[in-house]
Amino acid sequence: MTTVERVQPPPTAIRPKVVARTGLYALLAANAAVVTVFFLQAGPGSDTLIMLGRLAGLYGALLMAFQLLLVARLPWLDHRIGMDRLTSWHRWVGFGLLWTLLSHALFITLGYAGAASASFWDELVELATTTEGVLRAIVALALILVIGGVSARFARRRLAYETWHFIHLYTYVAVVLAFTHQVAVGTTFTTSSAATAYWWGLWGVALGSVFLGRVVLPVWRNLRHQLRVSAVVPESDNVVSIYVTGRDLDLLPARAGQFFLWRFLTKDRWWQANPFSLSAAPDGNRLRLTAKTAGEGTAALRHLKVGTRVFAEGPYGAFTTLHRTRSETLLVAGGVGITPIRALLEDLHDHVVLIYRVATDRDAVLLDELRELAHAKGAELHVVTGPATPDKLAPRELARLVPDVAERDVFVCGPPAMTSAVLRTLRDLGVPGPQIHFERFSLAG
Repeated sequence: MTTVERVQPPPTAIRPKVVARTGLYALLAANAAVVTVFFLQAGPGSDTLIMLGRLAGLYGALLMAFQLLLVARLPWLDHRIGMDRLTSWHRWVGFGLLWTLLSHALFITLGYAGAASASFWDELVELATTTEGVLRAIVALALILVIGGVSARFARRRLAYETWHFIHLYTYVAVVLAFTHQVAVGTTFTTSSAATAYWWGLWGVALGSVFLGRVVLPVWRNLRHQLRVSAVVPESDNVVSIYVTGRDLDLLPARAGQFFLWRFLTKDRWWQANPFSLSAAPDGNRLRLTAKTAGEGTAALRHLKVGTRVFAEGPYGAFTTLHRTRSETLLVAGGVGITPIRALLEDLHDHVVLIYRVATDRDAVLLDELRELAHAKGAELHVVTGPATPDKLAPRELARLVPDVAERDVFVCGPPAMTSAVLRTLRDLGVPGPQIHFERFSLAG
C-alpha cells in the first residue's frame, strides 16, 4: 500500500456549513421580500381570498425554484452542506410547496366563485376551460400531489428506488406547466417589466443550476477523465474493491470521505447508478471504491472486466476534513461504513483514534490495511466486536476508549441504527455539535 503525503488544511474557525446554510436562508428571505414587493406594486385587489391566493401562488413559485436549487448538485453547496442534508431540506420545502399551491388553488377558486355567485366546482371548471394556463396549472398541481404522496415516509419505504425516482422525474414536467401558467395569467408578468425580468431570471437560474449540476458537469468530467476499471480485487466472500483509472485524475476535485454515483457501462448495468464512497484517499492516479454485496447490482461488481468504461457522477458529500474544527480526531465506523473512514484516516496527519465496530473479526473490511496505515501514522485502532446489544459504544465505554473525546472532531459512518446510537452517546458525553460529522446517502430526483 502506498500513501501520499498531503498538506492538510488547518481546522477552520468559520464553519463552511454555517456559511453555506446562512447564505441559502438569506437568499430565500431576500427573494421572498422581492416577491412581496412586486405583489404589492401590482395591486393586491379588493377581494381578500383572491389576494391571498395570488400571494400563495407567488410564494409557491419561489419555493419550487428553491427546490430545484437544493437538488442541483452544485459543488459549492454540496461540499459544504452535503447531499443528505440538501435532500432533506428539499423534502421539507416540497411539503411547504404542496400547501402553498393548494392554498393558491383553493383561495383563487373560492374568490372567483364568490364574485360570480357560483359553486366551487362550477367555478373551477369555468376557470379551467376558459382561462389560458389554468388547466396546465391543475395538471401541475395533480402531479405535485402524486409526487408528494410517494415521498411520504410510509409510501417511500414501500417503493423501489428506481420506481420512486421515475415518478419524481415528473417534478420537471410540473415545473414547466406551472411556469407557463404563471407566464399566461400572472399579474406580475403583465403589469411590471421589472417583475417580469425578475421571474424569468429566477427560473433561468433555477433550471440552469439543475442543468449545470446534473448534466453539464458530469458529462464534462467524464469526457475529460475517460474513466475505466483497472482492477477488481475481492476483499472477502462478500466484499470487493474496484480500482478506476483515467486521464488527468489529479485535476478531479475529489476528497477523502466523498462518494460518487458509479455507473459501470456494461450491457446489463449501464442504466443503474449506485453511491459508493472512496475507500482510499485520491492520489491523482486512480480511485478506489469498496462495496459489500447487498443485491444483484453489488454482487455483479466482482464480475466486472478490466477495461470496462465507467460513468461517475460526483464527487459528492461534505464528510471531509474541510469541516474540521479541532486538531485531533476520532473516527467511528461500523461495518462497510469503514470505506470513507479508511480514506479519511489516510488524509489526516494529527493524532487520530479509530474505532471499528463489527460483529466479528471476519466482518472487519480492509482490516490489514487499517492496521498498516494506523501503524504508519501513529494512530490508535480499536476493533470492537460483539452483538449489537449491549451497546459497546455506550457513553461509559466510549469515554474509556477515548477520554478526551469532547476535545476531538468526531466522524461517524455506519448502519443507521449504529450511527444514531453513537450520535446519542456523543451528545451525552458533551461533544459539541460543530465537532460531530456524519452523512447518510440520500438521493433525490
